[in-house]
Amino acid sequence: MLGLMQDWPLLLHRIIDHAAIQYGGQEIVTRSVEGPMHVETFTQLRTRALQVAKRLEADGIKAGDRVATLAWNTWRHMEIWYGVAGIGAITHTVNPRLFPEQIAWIINHAEDRLMMVDLTFVPLLEKLADKLGCIEKYIVLTDAAHMPQTSLRNAVAYEDWLAEADADFEWQAFDENTAAGLCYTSGTTGLPKGVLYSHRSNVLHAMQACTPASLGVTSLDTVLPVVPMFHANAWSLAFSLPMAGARTVMPGPKLDGDSVFELMDAEGVTMSAGVPTVWKMLLDTMRERGRKPKALKRVAIGGSACPRGMIAAFQRDFGVEVGHAWGMTETSPIGTCGFELRSGAKGLDEEGILDLKAKQGTAPFGVELVITDDNDKHLPWDGKTVGRLKVRGPCITKSYFKEDKPVLDALGYFDTGDIASIDPDGTLCITDRSKDVIKSGGEWISSVQIENIATAHPDVHEAAVIGMAHPKWDERPLLIIVPEKGKSPAREDILGYLEGKIAKWWMPDDVQLIEEIPHTAAGKINKLGLREKFADYKLPTA
Repeated sequence: MLGLMQDWPLLLHRIIDHAAIQYGGQEIVTRSVEGPMHVETFTQLRTRALQVAKRLEADGIKAGDRVATLAWNTWRHMEIWYGVAGIGAITHTVNPRLFPEQIAWIINHAEDRLMMVDLTFVPLLEKLADKLGCIEKYIVLTDAAHMPQTSLRNAVAYEDWLAEADADFEWQAFDENTAAGLCYTSGTTGLPKGVLYSHRSNVLHAMQACTPASLGVTSLDTVLPVVPMFHANAWSLAFSLPMAGARTVMPGPKLDGDSVFELMDAEGVTMSAGVPTVWKMLLDTMRERGRKPKALKRVAIGGSACPRGMIAAFQRDFGVEVGHAWGMTETSPIGTCGFELRSGAKGLDEEGILDLKAKQGTAPFGVELVITDDNDKHLPWDGKTVGRLKVRGPCITKSYFKEDKPVLDALGYFDTGDIASIDPDGTLCITDRSKDVIKSGGEWISSVQIENIATAHPDVHEAAVIGMAHPKWDERPLLIIVPEKGKSPAREDILGYLEGKIAKWWMPDDVQLIEEIPHTAAGKINKLGLREKFADYKLPTA
Protein backbone atom coordinates (compact mmCIF):
# COMPACT_ATOMS: atom_id res chain seq x y z
CA MET A 1 0.00 0.00 0.00
CA LEU A 2 1.32 3.43 -0.97
CA GLY A 3 0.85 6.60 1.02
CA LEU A 4 -1.67 9.23 0.00
CA MET A 5 0.65 12.23 -0.13
CA GLN A 6 0.94 14.69 -2.99
CA ASP A 7 3.48 14.16 -5.73
CA TRP A 8 5.56 17.31 -5.31
CA PRO A 9 8.88 16.96 -7.18
CA LEU A 10 11.97 18.41 -5.50
CA LEU A 11 12.89 21.02 -8.11
CA LEU A 12 15.33 23.87 -7.60
CA HIS A 13 12.98 26.61 -8.75
CA ARG A 14 10.76 25.75 -5.77
CA ILE A 15 13.56 27.10 -3.54
CA ILE A 16 13.53 30.57 -5.07
CA ASP A 17 9.72 30.52 -5.18
CA HIS A 18 9.73 29.78 -1.44
CA ALA A 19 12.29 32.52 -0.77
CA ALA A 20 10.26 35.10 -2.73
CA ILE A 21 7.04 34.18 -0.88
CA GLN A 22 8.36 33.74 2.66
CA TYR A 23 11.38 36.08 2.65
CA GLY A 24 10.67 38.32 -0.34
CA GLY A 25 12.29 41.45 1.07
CA GLN A 26 15.44 39.70 2.29
CA GLU A 27 18.53 41.11 0.58
CA ILE A 28 21.30 39.76 -1.61
CA VAL A 29 24.12 42.31 -1.32
CA THR A 30 26.98 42.03 -3.82
CA ARG A 31 30.29 43.76 -4.30
CA SER A 32 30.02 43.85 -8.08
CA VAL A 33 32.85 43.05 -10.47
CA GLU A 34 32.48 46.61 -11.82
CA GLY A 35 33.03 47.98 -8.30
CA PRO A 36 29.84 49.44 -6.78
CA MET A 37 27.68 47.57 -4.28
CA HIS A 38 24.45 46.09 -5.63
CA VAL A 39 21.35 45.13 -3.63
CA GLU A 40 18.60 42.83 -4.85
CA THR A 41 15.81 41.09 -2.92
CA PHE A 42 14.80 37.44 -3.24
CA THR A 43 11.62 38.61 -4.97
CA GLN A 44 13.65 40.55 -7.52
CA LEU A 45 16.04 37.64 -8.00
CA ARG A 46 13.12 35.32 -8.77
CA THR A 47 11.70 37.80 -11.30
CA ARG A 48 15.02 38.12 -13.10
CA ALA A 49 15.59 34.33 -12.98
CA LEU A 50 12.26 33.94 -14.80
CA GLN A 51 13.55 36.40 -17.39
CA VAL A 52 16.74 34.33 -17.73
CA ALA A 53 14.68 31.20 -18.32
CA LYS A 54 12.52 32.86 -20.97
CA ARG A 55 15.55 34.42 -22.67
CA LEU A 56 17.39 31.08 -22.75
CA GLU A 57 14.43 29.46 -24.50
CA ALA A 58 14.53 32.28 -27.07
CA ASP A 59 18.15 31.31 -27.73
CA GLY A 60 17.04 27.72 -28.34
CA ILE A 61 18.36 26.29 -25.10
CA LYS A 62 16.46 23.10 -24.27
CA ALA A 63 16.21 20.66 -21.40
CA GLY A 64 19.53 18.85 -20.98
CA ASP A 65 21.60 21.54 -22.73
CA ARG A 66 24.64 22.79 -20.86
CA VAL A 67 25.11 26.48 -20.09
CA ALA A 68 28.60 27.33 -18.82
CA THR A 69 29.48 30.01 -16.30
CA LEU A 70 32.93 31.46 -15.67
CA ALA A 71 32.02 33.83 -12.90
CA TRP A 72 32.41 35.02 -9.31
CA ASN A 73 29.82 34.96 -6.54
CA THR A 74 27.32 37.65 -7.56
CA TRP A 75 23.56 38.19 -7.82
CA ARG A 76 23.77 37.66 -11.58
CA HIS A 77 25.41 34.27 -11.12
CA MET A 78 22.56 33.22 -8.80
CA GLU A 79 19.96 34.42 -11.31
CA ILE A 80 21.57 32.24 -13.96
CA TRP A 81 21.59 29.15 -11.73
CA TYR A 82 17.86 29.37 -11.07
CA GLY A 83 16.95 30.46 -14.60
CA VAL A 84 18.86 27.60 -16.23
CA ALA A 85 17.44 25.07 -13.77
CA GLY A 86 13.91 26.34 -14.39
CA ILE A 87 13.84 25.05 -17.96
CA GLY A 88 15.52 21.73 -17.22
CA ALA A 89 18.90 22.82 -18.61
CA ILE A 90 22.21 22.30 -16.78
CA THR A 91 24.51 24.94 -15.28
CA HIS A 92 28.15 23.99 -15.81
CA THR A 93 30.29 26.02 -13.40
CA VAL A 94 33.80 26.29 -14.87
CA ASN A 95 36.67 26.76 -12.44
CA PRO A 96 38.88 29.62 -13.73
CA ARG A 97 41.78 28.39 -11.58
CA LEU A 98 42.27 25.32 -13.74
CA PHE A 99 44.97 25.37 -16.40
CA PRO A 100 43.73 26.96 -19.65
CA GLU A 101 44.10 23.61 -21.44
CA GLN A 102 41.89 21.96 -18.80
CA ILE A 103 39.29 24.73 -19.11
CA ALA A 104 39.09 24.19 -22.86
CA TRP A 105 38.91 20.42 -22.39
CA ILE A 106 36.04 20.45 -19.90
CA ILE A 107 34.00 22.98 -21.90
CA ASN A 108 34.29 20.76 -24.95
CA HIS A 109 33.71 17.59 -22.94
CA ALA A 110 30.55 19.13 -21.46
CA GLU A 111 29.49 20.39 -24.93
CA ASP A 112 28.44 23.74 -23.49
CA ARG A 113 26.30 25.83 -25.83
CA LEU A 114 26.38 29.23 -24.08
CA MET A 115 29.03 30.85 -21.91
CA MET A 116 28.12 33.33 -19.17
CA VAL A 117 31.35 35.14 -18.28
CA ASP A 118 32.39 37.83 -15.82
CA LEU A 119 34.50 40.74 -17.05
CA THR A 120 37.52 39.36 -15.21
CA PHE A 121 37.69 36.27 -17.43
CA VAL A 122 36.98 37.76 -20.88
CA PRO A 123 40.72 37.91 -21.78
CA LEU A 124 41.14 34.25 -20.76
CA LEU A 125 38.31 33.15 -23.03
CA GLU A 126 39.53 35.31 -25.91
CA LYS A 127 42.75 33.26 -25.88
CA LEU A 128 40.80 29.98 -25.82
CA ALA A 129 37.90 30.87 -28.11
CA ASP A 130 39.32 29.18 -31.23
CA LYS A 131 39.33 25.90 -29.28
CA LEU A 132 35.73 26.28 -28.09
CA GLY A 133 33.71 25.52 -31.19
CA CYS A 134 30.75 24.32 -29.14
CA ILE A 135 30.09 27.79 -27.68
CA GLU A 136 27.47 29.60 -29.76
CA LYS A 137 27.27 32.84 -27.80
CA TYR A 138 29.20 34.61 -25.04
CA ILE A 139 27.09 36.58 -22.56
CA VAL A 140 29.26 39.00 -20.57
CA LEU A 141 27.88 39.56 -17.07
CA THR A 142 27.71 43.33 -17.14
CA ASP A 143 25.72 46.21 -18.58
CA ALA A 144 26.18 48.18 -21.80
CA ALA A 145 28.20 50.89 -20.03
CA HIS A 146 30.87 48.39 -18.96
CA MET A 147 30.75 46.05 -21.95
CA PRO A 148 34.30 45.68 -23.32
CA GLN A 149 35.37 45.48 -26.93
CA THR A 150 35.88 41.78 -27.47
CA SER A 151 36.56 39.25 -30.19
CA LEU A 152 34.32 36.66 -28.53
CA ARG A 153 31.72 35.18 -30.89
CA ASN A 154 28.25 36.80 -30.72
CA ALA A 155 29.19 38.54 -27.48
CA VAL A 156 26.46 40.52 -25.74
CA ALA A 157 26.12 42.31 -22.40
CA TYR A 158 24.00 40.32 -19.93
CA GLU A 159 21.71 43.22 -19.08
CA ASP A 160 20.99 43.88 -22.78
CA TRP A 161 20.44 40.17 -23.39
CA LEU A 162 18.12 39.89 -20.39
CA ALA A 163 16.10 42.98 -21.34
CA GLU A 164 14.90 41.16 -24.48
CA ALA A 165 12.65 38.98 -22.30
CA ASP A 166 10.06 39.75 -19.64
CA ALA A 167 9.21 37.65 -16.58
CA ASP A 168 5.92 36.32 -17.97
CA PHE A 169 7.07 32.73 -17.79
CA GLU A 170 6.17 29.56 -15.93
CA TRP A 171 8.83 27.19 -14.68
CA GLN A 172 8.84 23.98 -16.65
CA ALA A 173 7.76 20.73 -15.02
CA PHE A 174 9.95 17.62 -15.15
CA ASP A 175 11.19 14.70 -13.09
CA GLU A 176 13.11 15.65 -9.93
CA ASN A 177 15.98 13.40 -11.02
CA THR A 178 16.58 15.68 -14.02
CA ALA A 179 20.17 16.94 -14.16
CA ALA A 180 20.64 20.50 -12.90
CA GLY A 181 24.35 21.17 -12.38
CA LEU A 182 27.69 19.97 -13.68
CA CYS A 183 30.97 20.47 -11.83
CA TYR A 184 34.33 18.95 -12.73
CA THR A 185 36.94 17.74 -10.26
CA SER A 186 40.29 19.52 -10.25
CA GLY A 187 42.01 16.69 -12.12
CA THR A 188 45.34 16.66 -10.28
CA THR A 189 46.05 13.02 -11.20
CA GLY A 190 44.46 12.93 -14.65
CA LEU A 191 41.75 14.56 -16.69
CA PRO A 192 38.99 16.27 -14.67
CA LYS A 193 35.85 14.21 -14.09
CA GLY A 194 32.35 15.59 -14.36
CA VAL A 195 29.93 15.26 -11.44
CA LEU A 196 26.33 15.69 -12.57
CA TYR A 197 23.94 16.87 -9.84
CA SER A 198 20.17 16.44 -10.05
CA HIS A 199 17.38 18.73 -8.87
CA ARG A 200 16.55 16.16 -6.21
CA SER A 201 20.13 15.84 -4.95
CA ASN A 202 20.64 19.61 -4.79
CA VAL A 203 17.38 20.24 -2.95
CA LEU A 204 18.08 17.46 -0.44
CA HIS A 205 21.64 18.70 0.02
CA ALA A 206 20.38 22.23 0.69
CA MET A 207 18.01 20.83 3.30
CA GLN A 208 20.91 18.93 4.89
CA ALA A 209 23.00 22.11 4.94
CA CYS A 210 20.28 23.98 6.84
CA THR A 211 20.26 21.47 9.71
CA PRO A 212 22.21 22.04 12.96
CA ALA A 213 24.30 18.97 12.11
CA SER A 214 25.63 20.88 9.09
CA LEU A 215 25.84 24.67 8.47
CA GLY A 216 22.65 25.41 10.41
CA VAL A 217 21.82 28.70 8.67
CA THR A 218 18.56 30.53 9.48
CA SER A 219 16.70 33.67 8.42
CA LEU A 220 18.38 35.48 11.32
CA ASP A 221 21.81 35.03 9.72
CA THR A 222 23.69 37.26 7.31
CA VAL A 223 25.94 34.88 5.39
CA LEU A 224 28.96 35.56 3.21
CA PRO A 225 29.77 32.64 0.88
CA VAL A 226 33.50 33.08 0.38
CA VAL A 227 33.68 29.64 -1.22
CA PRO A 228 33.19 30.27 -4.96
CA MET A 229 30.12 29.10 -6.84
CA PHE A 230 32.50 27.25 -9.17
CA HIS A 231 33.60 25.03 -6.24
CA ALA A 232 31.10 22.18 -5.91
CA ASN A 233 27.83 24.07 -5.57
CA ALA A 234 29.42 26.74 -3.34
CA TRP A 235 28.84 24.24 -0.53
CA SER A 236 25.09 24.50 -1.26
CA LEU A 237 24.90 28.12 -0.11
CA ALA A 238 23.30 29.43 -3.32
CA PHE A 239 20.46 27.01 -2.55
CA SER A 240 20.42 26.71 1.25
CA LEU A 241 20.50 30.48 1.93
CA PRO A 242 17.31 31.25 -0.07
CA MET A 243 15.75 28.08 1.40
CA ALA A 244 16.45 29.34 4.94
CA GLY A 245 15.74 32.97 4.08
CA ALA A 246 19.18 34.14 5.17
CA ARG A 247 20.41 37.57 4.16
CA THR A 248 23.16 36.93 1.61
CA VAL A 249 26.36 38.89 0.98
CA MET A 250 28.29 38.07 -2.19
CA PRO A 251 31.98 39.07 -2.31
CA GLY A 252 32.51 39.26 -6.08
CA PRO A 253 36.20 38.99 -7.07
CA LYS A 254 37.80 40.54 -3.97
CA LEU A 255 38.76 37.70 -1.62
CA ASP A 256 41.84 39.16 0.10
CA GLY A 257 41.81 39.51 3.88
CA ASP A 258 41.21 43.27 3.98
CA SER A 259 38.36 43.16 1.44
CA VAL A 260 36.62 40.24 3.17
CA PHE A 261 37.01 41.92 6.58
CA GLU A 262 35.60 45.24 5.37
CA LEU A 263 32.64 43.60 3.64
CA MET A 264 31.84 41.47 6.70
CA ASP A 265 32.10 44.49 8.96
CA ALA A 266 29.99 46.78 6.80
CA GLU A 267 27.22 44.25 6.17
CA GLY A 268 27.02 42.67 9.63
CA VAL A 269 27.97 39.19 8.45
CA THR A 270 27.25 36.60 11.15
CA MET A 271 28.41 33.46 9.34
CA SER A 272 30.73 32.61 6.47
CA ALA A 273 32.24 29.61 4.70
CA GLY A 274 35.49 29.08 2.82
CA VAL A 275 38.84 27.31 2.56
CA PRO A 276 41.78 27.68 5.00
CA THR A 277 43.84 29.90 2.68
CA VAL A 278 41.11 32.58 2.79
CA TRP A 279 40.79 32.36 6.57
CA LYS A 280 44.55 32.68 6.98
CA MET A 281 44.38 36.04 5.18
CA LEU A 282 41.36 37.14 7.22
CA LEU A 283 43.06 36.17 10.49
CA ASP A 284 46.10 38.23 9.53
CA THR A 285 43.82 41.24 8.99
CA MET A 286 41.97 40.62 12.27
CA ARG A 287 45.27 40.52 14.15
CA GLU A 288 46.43 43.73 12.49
CA ARG A 289 43.20 45.50 13.45
CA GLY A 290 42.95 43.90 16.84
CA ARG A 291 39.37 42.75 16.41
CA LYS A 292 37.00 40.56 14.43
CA PRO A 293 34.31 41.84 12.03
CA LYS A 294 31.76 43.20 14.48
CA ALA A 295 28.91 40.68 13.97
CA LEU A 296 30.86 37.56 12.97
CA LYS A 297 29.88 34.52 15.05
CA ARG A 298 30.67 31.41 12.99
CA VAL A 299 32.89 30.27 10.12
CA ALA A 300 32.75 26.95 8.28
CA ILE A 301 36.19 25.83 7.14
CA GLY A 302 36.69 23.05 4.61
CA GLY A 303 38.19 22.17 1.24
CA SER A 304 41.36 20.99 2.96
CA ALA A 305 42.29 20.19 6.56
CA CYS A 306 42.12 23.21 8.86
CA PRO A 307 45.13 23.55 11.18
CA ARG A 308 44.30 23.32 14.88
CA GLY A 309 46.13 26.61 15.43
CA MET A 310 43.73 28.39 13.07
CA ILE A 311 40.73 26.99 14.91
CA ALA A 312 42.26 28.10 18.23
CA ALA A 313 42.88 31.61 16.89
CA PHE A 314 39.28 32.05 15.75
CA GLN A 315 37.68 30.57 18.85
CA ARG A 316 40.04 31.56 21.67
CA ASP A 317 41.39 34.87 20.40
CA PHE A 318 38.31 36.27 18.66
CA GLY A 319 35.30 34.32 19.94
CA VAL A 320 34.32 33.00 16.50
CA GLU A 321 33.03 29.44 16.45
CA VAL A 322 34.57 27.13 13.84
CA GLY A 323 32.78 24.31 12.05
CA HIS A 324 35.46 22.12 10.50
CA ALA A 325 33.87 20.46 7.47
CA TRP A 326 34.74 17.66 5.08
CA GLY A 327 33.39 16.92 1.64
CA MET A 328 34.22 16.72 -2.04
CA THR A 329 32.75 17.52 -5.43
CA GLU A 330 31.30 14.01 -5.54
CA THR A 331 29.36 14.53 -2.27
CA SER A 332 27.59 17.75 -3.39
CA PRO A 333 29.92 18.59 -1.39
CA ILE A 334 29.23 18.72 2.39
CA GLY A 335 29.75 15.30 3.97
CA THR A 336 30.39 16.28 7.59
CA CYS A 337 30.58 19.45 9.66
CA GLY A 338 31.83 20.24 13.16
CA PHE A 339 29.53 22.96 14.52
CA GLU A 340 27.42 20.44 16.42
CA LEU A 341 29.41 18.80 19.22
CA ARG A 342 28.09 15.44 20.40
CA SER A 343 28.61 13.24 23.44
CA GLY A 344 32.36 13.10 22.90
CA ALA A 345 32.59 16.76 23.97
CA LYS A 346 31.12 16.23 27.44
CA GLY A 347 33.57 17.10 30.21
CA LEU A 348 36.30 18.36 27.85
CA ASP A 349 38.31 21.45 28.72
CA GLU A 350 39.19 24.13 26.16
CA GLU A 351 42.16 22.20 24.80
CA GLY A 352 40.06 19.06 24.48
CA ILE A 353 37.38 20.97 22.58
CA LEU A 354 40.03 22.30 20.20
CA ASP A 355 41.33 18.77 19.64
CA LEU A 356 37.78 17.70 18.80
CA LYS A 357 37.22 20.69 16.53
CA ALA A 358 40.38 19.78 14.62
CA LYS A 359 38.49 16.69 13.44
CA GLN A 360 36.00 17.00 10.61
CA GLY A 361 32.75 16.74 12.53
CA THR A 362 29.73 14.52 12.05
CA ALA A 363 27.44 13.60 9.18
CA PRO A 364 23.90 14.97 8.80
CA PHE A 365 20.98 12.72 7.91
CA GLY A 366 21.44 11.47 4.35
CA VAL A 367 25.19 10.84 4.55
CA GLU A 368 26.24 7.32 5.55
CA LEU A 369 29.91 6.84 6.44
CA VAL A 370 31.97 3.65 6.73
CA ILE A 371 35.67 2.88 6.91
CA THR A 372 37.02 -0.32 5.38
CA ASP A 373 40.26 -2.16 4.89
CA ASP A 374 41.64 -2.90 1.42
CA ASN A 375 39.42 -6.00 1.24
CA ASP A 376 36.23 -3.95 1.82
CA LYS A 377 35.81 -5.28 5.36
CA HIS A 378 34.05 -2.68 7.51
CA LEU A 379 36.18 -1.42 10.40
CA PRO A 380 35.06 -0.32 13.87
CA TRP A 381 34.24 3.24 14.95
CA ASP A 382 36.65 3.36 17.86
CA GLY A 383 38.54 6.57 17.05
CA LYS A 384 41.75 4.58 16.55
CA THR A 385 41.25 2.18 13.66
CA VAL A 386 42.13 3.82 10.35
CA GLY A 387 40.77 2.78 6.97
CA ARG A 388 39.41 3.87 3.61
CA LEU A 389 36.54 6.33 3.96
CA LYS A 390 33.46 5.43 1.91
CA VAL A 391 30.10 7.21 1.70
CA ARG A 392 26.63 6.71 0.29
CA GLY A 393 23.44 8.75 0.20
CA PRO A 394 21.06 10.66 -2.09
CA CYS A 395 23.59 13.45 -2.72
CA ILE A 396 26.57 11.20 -3.49
CA THR A 397 27.61 10.52 -7.09
CA LYS A 398 27.06 7.05 -8.55
CA SER A 399 29.10 7.59 -11.74
CA TYR A 400 30.92 10.31 -13.65
CA PHE A 401 29.57 12.27 -16.61
CA LYS A 402 30.06 10.38 -19.92
CA GLU A 403 31.80 7.49 -18.14
CA ASP A 404 30.33 4.00 -17.91
CA LYS A 405 32.79 2.67 -15.34
CA PRO A 406 31.21 1.82 -11.97
CA VAL A 407 32.50 3.87 -9.03
CA LEU A 408 30.52 2.20 -6.21
CA ASP A 409 31.35 -0.95 -4.26
CA ALA A 410 29.01 -3.92 -3.90
CA LEU A 411 27.05 -2.19 -1.12
CA GLY A 412 26.67 1.07 -3.02
CA TYR A 413 29.41 3.02 -1.24
CA PHE A 414 31.66 5.56 -2.99
CA ASP A 415 35.36 5.36 -2.11
CA THR A 416 36.38 8.94 -1.34
CA GLY A 417 40.11 8.31 -1.58
CA ASP A 418 40.53 9.58 1.97
CA ILE A 419 42.01 7.66 4.89
CA ALA A 420 40.14 8.25 8.16
CA SER A 421 39.06 7.08 11.59
CA ILE A 422 35.62 7.59 13.15
CA ASP A 423 34.95 8.11 16.86
CA PRO A 424 32.21 6.09 18.62
CA ASP A 425 29.92 9.16 18.50
CA GLY A 426 30.36 9.50 14.72
CA THR A 427 33.02 12.24 14.64
CA LEU A 428 35.16 11.89 11.52
CA CYS A 429 38.93 12.39 11.50
CA ILE A 430 40.64 12.53 8.09
CA THR A 431 44.24 11.41 8.40
CA ASP A 432 45.27 11.60 4.75
CA ARG A 433 44.45 11.06 1.11
CA SER A 434 45.10 7.45 0.17
CA LYS A 435 47.59 8.57 -2.47
CA ASP A 436 49.39 10.84 0.03
CA VAL A 437 49.57 8.63 3.12
CA ILE A 438 53.16 7.79 4.08
CA LYS A 439 53.84 4.09 4.62
CA SER A 440 56.88 3.68 6.82
CA GLY A 441 57.95 0.26 8.03
CA GLY A 442 54.49 -1.14 7.33
CA GLU A 443 52.75 1.58 9.39
CA TRP A 444 50.89 4.69 8.23
CA ILE A 445 52.01 8.24 9.02
CA SER A 446 49.45 11.02 8.65
CA SER A 447 50.88 13.89 6.63
CA VAL A 448 47.82 16.00 7.48
CA GLN A 449 48.38 15.82 11.24
CA ILE A 450 52.06 16.76 10.93
CA GLU A 451 51.14 19.68 8.65
CA ASN A 452 48.50 20.95 11.07
CA ILE A 453 50.93 20.99 13.99
CA ALA A 454 53.78 22.51 11.98
CA THR A 455 51.63 25.43 10.80
CA ALA A 456 51.06 26.43 14.43
CA HIS A 457 54.75 27.37 14.69
CA PRO A 458 54.90 31.20 14.69
CA ASP A 459 57.49 31.31 11.89
CA VAL A 460 55.59 28.94 9.58
CA HIS A 461 53.15 30.32 7.01
CA GLU A 462 52.29 27.00 5.35
CA ALA A 463 53.47 23.42 5.62
CA ALA A 464 53.24 20.25 3.54
CA VAL A 465 54.50 16.72 4.14
CA ILE A 466 55.31 14.16 1.44
CA GLY A 467 56.75 10.67 1.60
CA MET A 468 60.26 10.16 0.25
CA ALA A 469 61.82 6.82 -0.68
CA HIS A 470 63.94 5.20 2.03
CA PRO A 471 66.03 1.99 1.66
CA LYS A 472 65.05 0.62 5.07
CA TRP A 473 61.58 2.01 5.85
CA ASP A 474 60.16 2.25 2.27
CA GLU A 475 59.08 5.87 2.92
CA ARG A 476 59.91 8.59 5.41
CA PRO A 477 58.30 12.04 5.78
CA LEU A 478 59.83 15.22 4.39
CA LEU A 479 58.42 18.43 5.89
CA ILE A 480 58.28 21.34 3.45
CA ILE A 481 57.85 24.82 4.91
CA VAL A 482 56.90 28.23 3.56
CA PRO A 483 58.16 30.64 6.25
CA GLU A 484 56.32 33.73 7.38
CA LYS A 485 57.56 36.87 5.67
CA GLY A 486 60.98 37.86 6.99
CA LYS A 487 61.47 34.58 8.89
CA SER A 488 63.87 31.71 8.25
CA PRO A 489 63.33 29.01 10.90
CA ALA A 490 66.10 26.46 11.35
CA ARG A 491 65.53 22.75 10.76
CA GLU A 492 66.30 21.98 14.41
CA ASP A 493 63.84 24.63 15.60
CA ILE A 494 60.97 23.13 13.56
CA LEU A 495 61.74 19.55 14.55
CA GLY A 496 62.10 20.61 18.18
CA TYR A 497 58.66 22.21 18.00
CA LEU A 498 57.17 18.89 16.83
CA GLU A 499 58.72 16.89 19.67
CA GLY A 500 56.12 15.61 22.09
CA LYS A 501 53.30 16.57 19.74
CA ILE A 502 53.64 13.58 17.39
CA ALA A 503 54.94 10.01 17.77
CA LYS A 504 58.73 9.80 17.57
CA TRP A 505 58.62 7.53 14.53
CA TRP A 506 56.43 10.13 12.76
CA MET A 507 59.19 12.75 13.10
CA PRO A 508 60.17 14.09 9.62
CA ASP A 509 63.62 13.04 8.48
CA ASP A 510 64.27 16.51 7.10
CA VAL A 511 62.84 20.02 6.70
CA GLN A 512 63.09 22.05 3.50
CA LEU A 513 62.18 25.74 3.13
CA ILE A 514 60.66 26.97 -0.14
CA GLU A 515 59.05 30.23 -1.27
CA GLU A 516 55.70 28.79 -2.35
CA ILE A 517 53.76 25.53 -2.10
CA PRO A 518 51.76 24.67 -5.23
CA HIS A 519 47.98 24.38 -4.91
CA THR A 520 45.28 22.73 -6.96
CA ALA A 521 42.46 24.67 -8.60
CA ALA A 522 40.36 23.85 -5.52
CA GLY A 523 42.90 25.48 -3.20
CA LYS A 524 44.30 22.23 -1.81
CA ILE A 525 48.03 21.50 -1.47
CA ASN A 526 49.24 19.89 -4.69
CA LYS A 527 51.21 16.93 -3.35
CA LEU A 528 51.83 15.65 -6.90
CA GLY A 529 53.50 18.95 -7.78
CA LEU A 530 55.65 18.77 -4.64
CA ARG A 531 56.71 15.19 -5.39
CA GLU A 532 57.76 16.31 -8.87
CA LYS A 533 59.66 19.29 -7.43
CA PHE A 534 61.56 17.05 -4.99
CA ALA A 535 61.91 14.08 -7.36
CA ASP A 536 65.73 14.23 -7.23
CA TYR A 537 65.96 15.00 -3.52
CA LYS A 538 67.54 12.40 -1.20
CA LEU A 539 66.79 12.27 2.51
CA PRO A 540 69.89 12.64 4.73
CA THR A 541 68.86 9.42 6.51
CA ALA A 542 68.65 7.39 3.29
